[in-house]
Amino acid sequence: MGNSAGGNLAYHVALRAANGIAAGQLKIRGVILHHAFFGGVERTGSEERLAVNPMLPLESADMAWEMCLPVGADRDHEYCNPMAGGGSELLEKLRAVGCRVAVIAYEGDPLVDRSKEVVRMMEDKGIDVVAHFESGGSHGLEIMDAEKGKEFNGGVLKKFVQSCLAA
Repeated sequence: MGNSAGGNLAYHVALRAANGIAAGQLKIRGVILHHAFFGGVERTGSEERLAVNPMLPLESADMAWEMCLPVGADRDHEYCNPMAGGGSELLEKLRAVGCRVAVIAYEGDPLVDRSKEVVRMMEDKGIDVVAHFESGGSHGLEIMDAEKGKEFNGGVLKKFVQSCLAA
């Protein structure tokens, strides 16, 4: 599981782990991308609509990517934009090992459309995806709002983890 930048890391770790798994060595039951910190050069509707969001202003997100990406790379680099080039070839490995993926975000998160794009891409590639998008909210809301955190942990998160363990 990863939240924000951790969601991005969880995505890339899952891809690389799935690529290195030999039959029977390891089973990845599920990956949780919670408010995943994805981006891209071309702005999505939610990024345009929520560009000055107080929790995650796009100017700050862009600056973070500028500092983190390899020299000369833009936000369409695979580390930032999982949609780049039609998605990683390693997604097939993730599907092959039977990994389920939960993608969770709020409509008030400037990056929500990126998460929705990732869901569509994974579904198109045959990956078992559970998408959970709620109205309102913001990027990382459960960290700032204890009640939302309890609701999330005891509801959406718990249900997904239990479904992965039952599989």
